[in-house]
Amino acid sequence: MITVDHLVKRYGAHVAVDDLSFGVERGEVVGFLGPNGAGKSTTLRVLAGFLGPTSGKVTVAGHDIVEDSFAARASIGYMPEAVPLYQDMRVAEYLAFRAELKRVPRKLRKAHVDDAMERAHVSHVATVLIGKLSKGFRQRVGLADALVAKPSLLILDEPTAGLDPNEIREVRDLLRDLGKEHTVLLSTHILSEVEAACSRVLVIARGRLVAQGTLDEIHARRRPLGLELLLRGDEDDVRRALTESPGLAAYASDAGKPALTKVRVESRGELLAVSAGWARHVSAADIERATEELVRALVSASIGVREVKDVGNRLEEVFAELTASANAGREAGDA
Repeated sequence: MITVDHLVKRYGAHVAVDDLSFGVERGEVVGFLGPNGAGKSTTLRVLAGFLGPTSGKVTVAGHDIVEDSFAARASIGYMPEAVPLYQDMRVAEYLAFRAELKRVPRKLRKAHVDDAMERAHVSHVATVLIGKLSKGFRQRVGLADALVAKPSLLILDEPTAGLDPNEIREVRDLLRDLGKEHTVLLSTHILSEVEAACSRVLVIARGRLVAQGTLDEIHARRRPLGLELLLRGDEDDVRRALTESPGLAAYASDAGKPALTKVRVESRGELLAVSAGWARHVSAADIERATEELVRALVSASIGVREVKDVGNRLEEVFAELTASANAGREAGDA
């Protein structure tokens, strides 16, 4: 659906996008991540046909975005970060105008507008002037604009900016539904949105691609540093299971160092909150098996296991590590 091949975008001496290549397949919902200034919005503007590339090639739905711009843009519903709206038009009036610009046939226009308003949850403000709406509702109108022509590809730049928590949850649900009918490329700073809605992730820093893959593949780039557990049982039994489990002993080093270090047990009402770190000598592959052994040991000791989660390989932590290392490498090269 999207093919980006060695894309470069310069503003004078500043390189905003630097030799960027990636692809998005039809039917995917892909998260496009990067820190401020990474080149996300610039890349999306090039993909949407709003900016021309300095060099490289971009194709959308098989059409070159430069040489066959109208055909490429006919497949795209684009929602920019700062949605430009006519403040003195009413919501339904504005969307009908946008549908006409996007060449939606006259006989289908009203149905398209009504469907877009319903999906973006703005039907109840259809007759309200856009200038009277809150920022959150203006964002929703921008989303309805992207949907009104029923494009096969949606490019959404920070679609939840300015929304309250309830509105963000509604947009997340909408994104999951949109993925059933559209290809979606989503830029956002809220990583929980990516985890909730996206099947794959692209990460850029300083205009360069630093990682891509499924969420599991991105998580796997960083070895978990420890475990957090929520347990029910006797504290002495818990400590014994954590430190003396025969299963965990298999992952101790030759020097006899334990697999788990810095074990801390705290009372939390009727439950015990446990945190522990994995020793450096325990590999990522061994951590998965050792975690299973640990849970087995706890259950065998009649300890109730309420929750087990890794620490240190959450998307936020992997993202921070990827972008920090890319920035450090680029700055060293510049120096």
